Order: sequence, then C-alpha cells, then structure tokens
Amino acid sequence: MCDTMKHGGPDDSGVFVSPDKKVILGNRRLALLDLSDKGHQPMQYGPHLSLTYNGELYNFPELKTELITHGHQFKSHTDTEVILAAYQQWGVQAFERFRGMFAFALYDEKNQCVFLVRDPSGIKPLYYSLAFNSLVFSSEMRAFSASGFPYTNNPQWPVFLMAYGHIPEPITTLTEVRMLPKGCFLRFDCSSYKSDVYSFSHYSFSAQGLKKEEAPQELRKLIAHSVGTHLLADAPVGVFLSGGVDSGILFALAQREKDRDVRAISLIFDEGAYSEKKYQDVLLQQYGRDGEQIMLGFKEFDESLPVILDDMDMPSCDGMNTWFISKHAQIAGCKAALSGIGADELFGGYPSFSRMEMVRRLHQWPGVVRKNITYSLPVKYRRLRYLSLPGITGEYLALRGHFLPDQISKMLGIGESQVWTILEEHQEEPGPGRLRAGNRAGWMEMNMYMKNQLLRDADSMGMKHGVEIRVPFLDASVIRYCLSLHPSDKYSDSSGKKLLSDACHDLIPESIRNRSKMGFSLPYTPWLKKSRFVRDMTAHAGPRFSKAYTDFQEGHIGWSGFYSLLLLRHRLHV
Repeated sequence: MCDTMKHGGPDDSGVFVSPDKKVILGNRRLALLDLSDKGHQPMQYGPHLSLTYNGELYNFPELKTELITHGHQFKSHTDTEVILAAYQQWGVQAFERFRGMFAFALYDEKNQCVFLVRDPSGIKPLYYSLAFNSLVFSSEMRAFSASGFPYTNNPQWPVFLMAYGHIPEPITTLTEVRMLPKGCFLRFDCSSYKSDVYSFSHYSFSAQGLKKEEAPQELRKLIAHSVGTHLLADAPVGVFLSGGVDSGILFALAQREKDRDVRAISLIFDEGAYSEKKYQDVLLQQYGRDGEQIMLGFKEFDESLPVILDDMDMPSCDGMNTWFISKHAQIAGCKAALSGIGADELFGGYPSFSRMEMVRRLHQWPGVVRKNITYSLPVKYRRLRYLSLPGITGEYLALRGHFLPDQISKMLGIGESQVWTILEEHQEEPGPGRLRAGNRAGWMEMNMYMKNQLLRDADSMGMKHGVEIRVPFLDASVIRYCLSLHPSDKYSDSSGKKLLSDACHDLIPESIRNRSKMGFSLPYTPWLKKSRFVRDMTAHAGPRFSKAYTDFQEGHIGWSGFYSLLLLRHRLHV
C-alpha cells in the first residue's frame, strides 16, 4: 500500500507493527519540517503511542511551547511529535486545538484503539473501510487495491461523475470504502472491532454584526498571518501565481516575509485568450522578482494526457491544470506551494452567488413542473429539472450539473428512473438549513464544489509530483471571521470579492483588481479537439463515446463534460 503512494512521499518510508500484530501503520514521507531522520514515520511517543500522518499543523510552535510547560520533551523539530504529545496531554480534546491541514492515524496501545482524524476543511483526504472485520485506511484510493482485501467496484460512481463532474463524499469508486467526514475522528476499538465517528470541529455562519468598516483591516491582518504560517518549512516553498487577485495577494504577502525566498510558479500559453502572462509580469515587476513562467504547449499536453488519466486517484472533470503546474513546481525545486483555493468560496467569486436566490425561489415550484421542463430548451435551462431533487443537492446540480439524467441514462445504458433514484438517495448532510442568498451559495461552494473537487484534485495532483499544496485562505481564523460577517458586507459588489480586494488594495495594482475573473484554466477545448490521443481512443470506442466525441467537436458538449466521458472511457471502456 505504501509503495502505491511513493510519488507523494519520496523522501522516506516506514512501517510500524504492534507487538500483538493487530495494528500495522505505514507511511511515505514528504519531508518539509526537520529533514533529518528524526522526522521518520510512523513515529512513536512514549511507550504506548504511534502515529502515521499527512499534512501540516501551522500552530505547532505555539502548541509545543505550551506542552513544554506541562513537562513534555521533544526529540525533533516536527509537528508530528507535537500531535503525539498533545494527544498524550489532552486526549481527543487535542484534535480541536490543531490548526492546519491533516489526516492521521494514531494508535493508542494502552487503550487499545486507533483514531482516524481529518482536518475541519477537508483539505487532506482520508479514506477508510470497515469491511472484512478490519479497519483499512489510506490517503489515496489507489492503495486499497494493494491491501489484499477483495473490494468491489461501486457501480454508481459513473452516475455521480456525469452529474456532478466529480464523486461527492462520502461515496468512492469502491463500494466498501468511504471518505471520513471533515472535522471528524473515527475511534476504532482494537478488541471489539467496533467503531464510531465523532465531530470535533465545524464551521457555521453566525453574522455577529461586526462593524463593516473594520472588516478590511481585520481581514488583511488575518490573511497576512496565515500566509506567514503557511510558509513554515525547512524545504523550498513556492506560490502558484496565475495573474488574478487571489494568487496575487498570496504572492505579495509572501514577499513581505523577509526570511523566506518564495518562488512564483506560473503557466503561460501561446494561445492569448488563455494566457495571463501580462498580469503575472505586472506583479513580478512590482516586487522585483523573476518568476518561473513555464510555456505549456499542445505537444506536452497531448503526450501527458494518458499519464494524467492514470495518475488521477478519484475521477474528476478537472485537475489537469494542477497536475501540470505541480510538475513544474517540482522541477523548480519546490516541495510545497501556496494556492488561492478558498477565496472564491469565502468572498463570492462565482456566478452562483448572484444566481442562488433565483434558484431557491424556483425550487419552490411543484416538483412535477420542474421535472418535466421541456427537452427542447438549452441545457443551461434544462438543468432546472434537477430542482426536483430535494435540498441543496437539487440547487447545486441546477447551477453546476454537467449532464442531465436522460443524457446519463443513454451514455451508461441504464434507465433514467434509476439515475434519478441514485441521485435522490445521496443527500449532503447536515445541509445549509435556513441560510439564504450569498451565505447559502457560500455553504454550497465550500461544502460541495470546493471539498469534493478543488481540494481533492489539488491534493491528488500535487502529491503525484511530491508537492504539498497549501491553502492560506482556508486558515481557521480567516474562515471563522468571514463566516461571522453579514452577507451584505461580503457579497456587496456585483464584480465579486470586493471585500477581499479592499482588504489588500495596496498589495496588487488596480489593473489586476479590476480585471474580469478568469479561472486558472488551460486551452482545454482546442487542445482536446486536436488531441491525437483522444482521436485514437475514439477510434477504438463504442458508438456512445464516438457520438459524444462528435458532439464535443461540434460544440454541443463542453470540455469538462467531455473530459468526464474521457475518464469513463479510460476506466470502463464505454
């Protein structure tokens, strides 16, 4: 299992076996703190505690100082050892003290139990299975195939991929394997083999009525502090610089950390409509830096496409951009990189923030009306059929859905009613409750799109190249402050993210602050259309995929939807 994840932990490996052989922990290490062998994992602390861990605790220096006052001694300069000492001191109450991104398994031999723990934003994935009278867990799905257990393929995952563009938690491609919910820990009793899942931390909207005029200054202070802590490392750290507001702020704040040499990593293209080089140049010149601007061309894209399909751990319609920029970050010598994920979700950077109230009102129509919207309408209107699904699921798919149930039915060769049933049975818990408008959209984007697609793709594609992607906008202090603001203070401008722009107006030039939003994207449509790899794959495909390829060439299917079908073809040979 460890060998399947060598790419994400190229620096060291280790296995721990308990004296009674009931517990085996494995680890592949990407060394970022204390690069010596003192950071070896699985790590033991005292006579009874062992840990295998993936992630970073950004407040570990403060926790370590506090633990020393309680008499704890440390042999390393790692955050791994701090997790063990904190558990020994405070038990499971230690988990809510951790600020960062983490997924770990902690074995308490004295109490004969194993804890699986995942961070409150779900930045780090943690999959587990309780089948076959065992607890098996991993940071990547691919490891389960090497576990020796006969897990079965989940026949429903293609439906979710085609509807969502990803597979929503806790569902996975294997029937017996689930994702541990964010901000939760699982306690497994090694004697009785019984287990329970508990929540230790969660975020909620509160609207505390804080003074609007103080928001930009306070937000700026919190983001600056977060960037400083996210640069904590004994190995080179970079920043993914696209040329937009979010990455520009991170890059600018990183330059103010005088003891760090933070490299800017960017992708540029010959296709002018997609390249953001001129905006990257403005930022680099303002701060007197030479960034790593990598020209990515069609040839490299087409040659890499089959590798990317193999490298993808969980199917998703996105992630290729992160695969390429992580590859070149690794070539540039970076072991970690800052990403702007989270800013759009917190500050209203997506169209859903302006459309949510309309969708919510339409959701109140009678279900039979919504479900029978005519097939003759364009797809963006036909997606309203998804509003026949209850709760936030219907609203999400009406706004972001890829294929409609009738299209999914035809591609997969199953009944349309079966597609509806599969989607109806999956509901996001606990849901956004009575939240409305901007906050409802924010809940949806953070708990569905960001959690299930952006963060998972970032971790999978970054770690495939041994690069840890860090997300300063998702620091606990930043999230909690944003969720405490009134919606009108966060989403008050039609251009989106005005509060974030105001908070950091002196860091990035006006030409970037006022530019139209442009997501970090590649020239997917023209490149996929002329890809020899895709053409060869189509030549050996069945009629359903061949028809989809023709529809894509003629502009009837967007690139992300077609890429989802490409994944299906690659994995299922449809």
